[in-house]
Amino acid sequence: MASDTNSLRYLIDSYRDWMAREGIPIVEGIAVDLNGVETAPWRRLGTGVRGAFVELRGRGDFVGLHVIDIPPGGATDWAHRLFDEVFYVLSGHGSAIVDAGEGQRHGFEWGARALFSPPLNTPYRLFNTSGTETVRIVSANDLPFMLNVYRNEHFLFDNKFPFPERLGRKGYFAGEGDFLPVRPGKHMWETNFVPDLGLLSLPEWEARGAGSRNIKFILSDSSMHAHTSEMPVGAYKKGHRHGPGAHVFAVTGSGYTLMWNQGDTEFERHEWRHGFVFAPPEGVFHQHFNTGPEPARYLAVSMGSNRYPVLAHKMKLKQAPDASIQEGGAQINYEDQDPRIHSIWLSELAKTGITSRMGKHFDEERIREGRS
Repeated sequence: MASDTNSLRYLIDSYRDWMAREGIPIVEGIAVDLNGVETAPWRRLGTGVRGAFVELRGRGDFVGLHVIDIPPGGATDWAHRLFDEVFYVLSGHGSAIVDAGEGQRHGFEWGARALFSPPLNTPYRLFNTSGTETVRIVSANDLPFMLNVYRNEHFLFDNKFPFPERLGRKGYFAGEGDFLPVRPGKHMWETNFVPDLGLLSLPEWEARGAGSRNIKFILSDSSMHAHTSEMPVGAYKKGHRHGPGAHVFAVTGSGYTLMWNQGDTEFERHEWRHGFVFAPPEGVFHQHFNTGPEPARYLAVSMGSNRYPVLAHKMKLKQAPDASIQEGGAQINYEDQDPRIHSIWLSELAKTGITSRMGKHFDEERIREGRS
């Protein structure tokens, strides 16, 4: 007997079905200016709170982005989530309360460029402390994966199972942290709250690029990865590639990113400044360039932290994050990069009047004269 294929349940994406039911905008793109995303009332989060979903081309299977607007003087409802969230504040000022149970509550104030993560399934509430300015926050979370596994939103949003081991020490809610030294490119900062990503002191990681600085975060002992990196004025990072799902947020400065697949004859280019986000697709090489008059810093969020890599390819990458492609790694060292890249870079600096600091790596006079 033939079956009715129209009634079959298959190829279901439970996360996308859930997004459609929430009734707020779904913004798709290669790169998105989060400052310009239009939001709509999101009843799930509270009266007056608005939201939108952002789905990037390179988002992969694990991480989703939620843009959240809290009106002047407003607040979200109390919430607890059986999935990990990393909040980055795009604009505005506010505060948060985290209910640790047994009569203990932790409160902290945040502003633009703050980063925080409520511990898994711990009740929290967010407040806009301004009477005139809307707060805009973006949540990077692993709800897409969790919802596609469990296929039950009530299990993830209404489950009260506690995880007290995720709270960490009290100072983590006050902006304190613990520096966990490993080696350049693998150093970690453990905390629940970073008051200002633009001011956090970063260790050097010269192997990733001229003057590069970087720190990996352990946020509320979660499996979500986050790191922040900085490029000095007149410099750029080395090209590299990795799996999908690394959402890159511009924090300070301005510049551009080039993307390309191995064998491509042309580069795909994206300009960025504070509020822009993009996610390089799986296996696509990408390289970040600072063209502005101040250090350029960005935040990257993905699945699989340095403490809990979760995924096999993350485990391999984190063991040798700056290994070159000649060594079986994922990084293109300066001497191996496409010669057009530095020529493009020098042309961009000529437009902005910034002096290159890359002379020790390249014969820039020869490049400017068009000699090979």
